[in-house]
Amino acid sequence: MKESTLMKLQEAFLKSWSKNSSSKWTKDNPAKGQCGVTALVVNDLLGGKISKTLLDEGWHFYNEINGLRYDFTVSQFNEDIGYMDIPSNRDEAFLDTNKKQYDSLMQSVKMHL
Repeated sequence: MKESTLMKLQEAFLKSWSKNSSSKWTKDNPAKGQCGVTALVVNDLLGGKISKTLLDEGWHFYNEINGLRYDFTVSQFNEDIGYMDIPSNRDEAFLDTNKKQYDSLMQSVKMHL
């Protein structure tokens, strides 16, 4: 995966995360609550697998592409994550979001890419 592709995608997420993509979003912590919906969008755009790790707040979702972990929403946490890399899937990640939030994020990310 090209570094420039990852940077463009991260920038697109930063511009796209909002109350429309997660009810937990705040101006001070835009990645808050965005893990499931973001993992789904990354999975659609770049393929790979969805993985999860159990945290105090519940399941945290992220992506694995070509054997490498990509967590676009790690900035929501104040401490390091002890990744468990438990295999997950789209159905589980969708439990963390809904179609309206997913459609909003996907549309906005595509507009910013």
